[in-house]
Amino acid sequence: MLLSDVIVDKAEEVIEAAHNAGKTLATAESCTGGLVGGALTSVPGSSEVFLGGIISYANEVKQNLLHVTPEVLDDFGAVSAECAVQMVEGARDQLDVDIAVSITGIAGPGGGSFDKPVGTVWFAVATAEKTETKLCTFNGSRDTVRANSILQALNLLRKAL
Repeated sequence: MLLSDVIVDKAEEVIEAAHNAGKTLATAESCTGGLVGGALTSVPGSSEVFLGGIISYANEVKQNLLHVTPEVLDDFGAVSAECAVQMVEGARDQLDVDIAVSITGIAGPGGGSFDKPVGTVWFAVATAEKTETKLCTFNGSRDTVRANSILQALNLLRKAL
């Protein structure tokens, strides 16, 4: 998937806002597989504010690196507000940044259920002051769900800045 001009423009806004605010950023990504970090690092000068990301596609990585609890995974699943919160707070802690965003969802074409259809994506953004979640349901192909998820994550980072 090539980054669209809309995504690159939004990534530039985020990097500029982080520079201006003197804030550092990180990502915790599941269904986007590092594409938010890729969008951010496509911007020259991003290394001054974007410290890194954790791609936690497997639940074991969510647990071992981001400290998502087995109870959250058992009781709510990997695609849940609770998991997104633990992912984002784990990323802020592990990467020692001011602001982090997390994404966990079902990009498709398989893997959906009645309760969590394909296109269900949970986001969380965390600062020192608060953690907020957002649920989106995107329609379309796997690439469309992932592209919309990247854009939403960048929007949440921009808003947090």
